[in-house]
Formats: sequence, C-alpha cells, structure tokens
Amino acid sequence: MDWAAHVSYLSYSVGAIIAGICAVWIARFGDPERSDRWSAVVALALTANWCVAAASFDPDHSILLLTEVAANVAWLATLLRHFANDGRDESVRMVRPVALALGFVEALQLALILLAYNAGWPNGTTATVFETSAMFRMLVATGSLVMVHNLYVGASPRSRQILRWNAAAMAGFWAFTLNFYNVAWLSGSYPAELVATRGLAVAMVAIPFAIGFNQKAAGLTFSPSRTVTFRFLSLMVIGTYLAAMLLFASWLSLFEENAGRLTQVGLLVGAAALALIWLPSDKLRGWAKVTAIKHLFKYRYDYRNEWIRFTHTMGRSTNGDSPLQERAVKALAEITESPSGALLLSDEDGTLQPGGHWRWPDLRIPGNAISPELAQIFEKTGLILDLDESRAGVEHQGELDHLPQWFLEDDRVWAVVPLLHFERLIGLIVLSRPLIDRKLDWEDFDLLGVVGQQLASYLSEQAGQEALSEATRFDEFNRRMAFVMHDIKNLSSQMSLLLRNAEKHAEKPEFRKDMLITLRNSADKLNTMLARLGRYGTAGQEQGRDFDITSHMGALIDRYSALHTITLLRSEPLQVSGNPEGFEQAAAHILQNAIEASDPESAVMLEIFSDGLSGIVQIVDSGKGMSPSFIRSGLFTPFVSSKDGGFGIGAYEARELIRSMGGRLDVESREGLGTRFTISLPLASAHALLGAKAITRKEAA
Repeated sequence: MDWAAHVSYLSYSVGAIIAGICAVWIARFGDPERSDRWSAVVALALTANWCVAAASFDPDHSILLLTEVAANVAWLATLLRHFANDGRDESVRMVRPVALALGFVEALQLALILLAYNAGWPNGTTATVFETSAMFRMLVATGSLVMVHNLYVGASPRSRQILRWNAAAMAGFWAFTLNFYNVAWLSGSYPAELVATRGLAVAMVAIPFAIGFNQKAAGLTFSPSRTVTFRFLSLMVIGTYLAAMLLFASWLSLFEENAGRLTQVGLLVGAAALALIWLPSDKLRGWAKVTAIKHLFKYRYDYRNEWIRFTHTMGRSTNGDSPLQERAVKALAEITESPSGALLLSDEDGTLQPGGHWRWPDLRIPGNAISPELAQIFEKTGLILDLDESRAGVEHQGELDHLPQWFLEDDRVWAVVPLLHFERLIGLIVLSRPLIDRKLDWEDFDLLGVVGQQLASYLSEQAGQEALSEATRFDEFNRRMAFVMHDIKNLSSQMSLLLRNAEKHAEKPEFRKDMLITLRNSADKLNTMLARLGRYGTAGQEQGRDFDITSHMGALIDRYSALHTITLLRSEPLQVSGNPEGFEQAAAHILQNAIEASDPESAVMLEIFSDGLSGIVQIVDSGKGMSPSFIRSGLFTPFVSSKDGGFGIGAYEARELIRSMGGRLDVESREGLGTRFTISLPLASAHALLGAKAITRKEAA
C-alpha cells in the first residue's frame, strides 16, 4: 500500500468517526424545535457510512458510488429542510422544485453505475460514464451552492447569525465537491491528492455543521430571493442543455466509424449555434420568469426589487442620459416586461399630444391622440385599459365608445396607464405587448396604478421646474430693467438740474463747456445701458483688467461738477484690477446720491488713496445721514428707498458691482451729520501677487 492509500485510509477513518460523533451529538443535544435536525443526523450518518466505504474500497467501486449518492441526496434534503425552519410553506415552496431537480440529477448516477458495469457495451463505455458522472456531480454541486447562497441572503440579519455555521459548512462541502469533480473531469481520473484528503474535508465540515445546531431555530425567517431563483433556473436550463449536448457528443464518440465522428462534430456545431441564438434570448428569459412566478410564488412581483429598479431608472441624471420622458416609459415598461412604450402628455388646453417613446419609433400617434371624453374617463376613474379586453368588447367605465382607432387596430398596443397627479391627468403611457403574452391581473393593475401616480409626480415636478426657470429668466430681465430705469432716472435728474442751472449761467463760457461735457457723458451713459440690455442672456462674465482709478474718478468729477460743487481732498495715481465700466457705474450711483443728499451750498468731498493692498475712494456728503437700522436692513435691500419716488436699487447695484470685482463697499453714517461711502478695489500689483501665490499653492498641492 503506497503513501496515498495510507493517507486516504487514515483521512476517511477520521472523517467517518467525526461525522458519526457529530450525528450523535445533534441527535442528543441539537435544538429539538428545528425541523432540519433529523435530516442533518441522517446526512451525517450516511456521510460517515460513505467514509467507511471509501476507506474500504477503490474510488470507482460500485458500493462506494452508491453510498456517495445516498449521502449527497441526504445533504440536499437537509439543505431543503433549512428553508422550513420558519414554519412557512412559502419559503419551502420556492426552492422545492430546485431541490427535486438536483436530487433527480444525483439519482441519475445509479443509471450510470449500471451502464459502467454492463459488460455488453463497447469498449470505452466506462470512461464516458466517468465523464458523465463527473459532469452531473458538478451540476449538482453548483446548484447546491446557489441554494446555500439563497438561504443565507434570504434570511433576516438575526437569522443569518443563527445560520452562519450551517451555511458555511454546507458551502464548504459542496465547494469541495465541485472542485474535486472539476479536476477529475479535466484530468480523466480521480486526483490522488484530493482523494486522500476528502475524509479530512468531511471532518472539517461536520464539526461547524454540528455547532450550528446549538443555535435555537426560534425567530428564523426567510425570504428567498426571486432574483436568485430566476438565475438558478436559468443556470439549470443552460447547464442541462450544455451537459446534454456534451454527453450526447461523448456517446457518439464510442462509434469508431467516420460517420460517427462527422455526426459528433456536426452536433457540436449545431448545438453551439442553437445555444447562441436561443439561450440568451429575451423570450426564453421571459418564459422562465413567467413559469417560475406561476408555480413558485404567491405574488407576481417582488415589490422591493421592482421599486429599487424603478427609482434607479428615474433617479439617473439627465446629463448625457436619456430624457425624463423616455426614462418614465422605460421604468413602467420594465415592470410588465413590455419591450417598448410611448408617452402622451397633456398640453396647456388639456389635449394629449405625443411626449416621447422608448424603443417604439414606428408607433403612429395622431395629433389628437384621444378624445376629451376618454381623457375625462381616465382622469375621473384612473382606469388602466387592457386593450385585449376592449377588443373583446369588455367595458368597465363606458370607455368603448370613445376608444381611438389606433388603440384597437395596432395589435401591439397592449395596455394604457393613466398618469394622475392630484386627480389631474398629466398624461398616458401606452405599453406594447410582452414577448410572452399574458393577461393583466389585479396585481398588475395595483402596481401600475401606484407607479403611474409616482411618474406623474416626476413629470409634474419637471414641468414646475421648467416654469420656475422661465419665471427666473423673466425676473432677471425685470431686475435688469429696474437697474436701467434707475440709471435713466438719474440721467433725468441730471438733465433737470442742468436745465435749472442753465437758466442762471447760460451766458458763462465755462458753464457751456461743462454742459457739453455733461451731455456727452449722458449720451455715453445711455449707449452703455443699451449695450447692457443687449448682453442679456449671454453666458459668462466680463474678465477684469487693470485701470487707473484716479482718471476714472476725474471723469466723474468733470461730469458732475456742473451740477454740484465737488472737492477733491487728495488724490494719487492708482492702478487697480476690475471692470472700469462697472466701477464707474457704481461710483456714479454713490456720487449722485451724495449730491442729492447734500445742500446746494455744501460740497461733496472726495479722497483717492491707497492702503498698500487696495485702492480706496471715499465719497463724503453732509446730508441728513441714515440710521443704523436703515443701513443694516434697508440700504442694500432692493426696492427699499428713503427717497420719494426712488427705486431703492442704486446702493444695492453699486455694492454688487464692486463685489463682482473682488472689492468692498462700506458705509458710515450719522443722522444729521452726513454719510461716508468707501469703495475698495484690489491694487493691480497686489492682485497679481496674490494670483501668483495661489497658482504656486495649487501646483504644490
């Protein structure tokens, strides 16, 4: 006896002893309330029996093969009984057909054993049977792993704590079986190293499996996943198909004639082509889903998954994605497995018009899609229209006399779902017939009605946002017009004051010169306002640039000196960074207000200087001043003014213009004494230095 035989004998002996002990322990100390207790005892006992046979016979001995079949069937039964611990038939009903199918595949090993020991068959039968047996075992192991996964993920969080030992042990058992037979199928024989360690693997699985039965079954709840069930059924169909084709081809290889070889090759090519065409098809998946729902589930829909899918479809951003209307149709169509759909939306006068589609470009919808009478029926009753019933003459809400012909003539039109928002008809979604035709039932009507209301909310919200955006654009335009009107009012005041002074000083050459300058500046101001209106709606903002703040203030002094006495207390040339037109507009607002607030005999004081970082302009008047409360809550509030007939936006616009250039506008005032406005803009040199430091920090980061 070589080393492998010695190790194998020792391994299986240990496995038999451990499995037997664990079976006795579960029988005596396991939770008596667990429905899977005695099936687990039987499974471990049969596993111990198989280990004894493995220690006594060759790997391909019939007794060994028979005991392995018995042990595997017992493990499948135990896995099925785990789903029954919550006492609900629904949990078991969903997985029972799966377990029976796997048990049937495992039972086919008996037929293979008979074939392998039938001396009347041609040479090579044993090898072919070996490959077939290994393939069947891999199929059973894969299906069992899927069931274990469904058991664990379908359990509640508390139930997972109870099942963790049992689930881990069964997953380990079937994972080892899968790998063992996968290697055996690829190599054409049982791998000696894995054969020698199978008994130890059984011992390692049996111990945590027995520990799991120390957990109480009370409180175990299961909700087997529909998704996993559908995937498993698909896996079973695909695996059975491929296994059948490979096995058939293998059996054909027993014939040594050339015709047998050619038949084998042709069969494999044809099977592959058929698999590529049929297995991935939507129709096959639809058939599998409908069949599973009919026979395995109490309810048609898994509402949690349906709602997650719905919110995922509707919640995606529209940037680079399909529009909301198309996603709305898709979200509803996916619920009923409809391959396409179309949307009708209500316009301003209540007429339903085409609003989009999903995968249905050739659906011909007339301009007046439905009559007002039918729209009223949809709105009042929330009727979900089953067109197959309508074509058969079945009527629910008096709708038959008002159905449009395009509903009835196109057999693809399957159902119509109204979209109601606060009992108002937002639109309709027309669904096409599913690939696997079926009749709508109460569950369809309930779910489609709820989803239709949710879609109506999405579409109404989008319409509200579009209306709000339009109102915002109009508000922005009106705000700009208010600023322009304010500037026009200031120009009008300038012209009025200029006319009053002209009556007194028209004969003076200096006054006429100042008057021409003022008129020229007023014309330039009007042209600037027209340009501002012309730029409405353009994207982006004008880039800042360096300019001499002193020269621009000098131009303002020249413009307003004909209207009022302005005294420049100090001035120095300063280059600042910003928008010169915006600065001049803001300073003009403040200077105009200072002139209007001052007595005719009181001069307005100006100072232009630098504090090292900013260029500063101070405008001081000796008017009646402002209270602290007005400065805090009224001065920079649009449409609040202390002047009769004032717009109340001059100070607000000035502050916003200065802020847009990175500057500040500060105000100091005392009632009865006057007001000081301070404009601060960054010096060009300081702005360039700070910009270079910011770039350096960004590069370092």
